[in-house]
Amino acid sequence: MERILISGISGAGKTTLSRRLQDRLGLPHHELDALHHGPGWTRRARFEADVESFSAGPRWVTEDQYHSVLEDLLWRRADTLVWLDLPRRTVMGRVVRRSVSRALTRRELWNGNRESFAQWLEADHPVRWAWSQYARKREKTLERIGRHPGLVVVRLDSPGAVRRWVSGVSG
Repeated sequence: MERILISGISGAGKTTLSRRLQDRLGLPHHELDALHHGPGWTRRARFEADVESFSAGPRWVTEDQYHSVLEDLLWRRADTLVWLDLPRRTVMGRVVRRSVSRALTRRELWNGNRESFAQWLEADHPVRWAWSQYARKREKTLERIGRHPGLVVVRLDSPGAVRRWVSGVSG
């Protein structure tokens, strides 16, 4: 496991798991949200170039996102896919708690951006997105797995399965 892609719907724990694998395996973690979001939630002009650059390297861990921009670039370059295929109720609990915390604390996320309760009304807000796109994300993940047969796939379907798997990973 040298180039790891973490897949799952918003709130599944992709970034959290990426950071844990960074610590356990010494892999550089490249957070796609931080690379994508410029000030005012605008897309950074260097997003694609930054992803192209780090993913050409021999070792990394990152989140599976931004397919409309990246297509299957990360899927082609990864050697391992860790799919956080968690139950909808688990994901929704996590994404709601995360968004409430972010909106209450107003802590900076990326490049000066902060989450607000007003953003919950937007169709692409993580809470709304996780609910409306849950089934579609699972279907798309299965399709992509089928298109990349050489990829080692680790499918984790519960928080306990994630904890057990991570505890067995060593660098």
